[in-house]
Amino acid sequence: MACPSCKASIKGHYFVPGVIGIGEELKTPAFCYNCRKAYPWTETKIEAAHELAQELEDLSSEDRETLTKSIDDIVSDSPRTVLGATRFKKIMAKIGKEGAAAFKEILIGVVSEGANKAIWGK
Repeated sequence: MACPSCKASIKGHYFVPGVIGIGEELKTPAFCYNCRKAYPWTETKIEAAHELAQELEDLSSEDRETLTKSIDDIVSDSPRTVLGATRFKKIMAKIGKEGAAAFKEILIGVVSEGANKAIWGK
């Protein structure tokens, strides 16, 4: 398989017929190592998180907008990652455990390593 944007091969599991692999299970990459664009499965998760942010009726429109922007900030390592993680975490406290759990389910494999630690401590 190749990246839809730059056509670089997608790093991952190498299957050899008749050979049993032993070792750790590889994590599905969220972004292309070459062009840094999100893979289609990552884009789908980000879009789902954006849609979920718009469904939260208990939040003000300003908080929904802030949440949507913070999602974009936490999915990649950038100077805005810490800011995005801080804002995301504040809004998760407002929406409660169920809402926060829904976002975690969607975003856990997509957020940057730094944001993952800042938000969920992992």
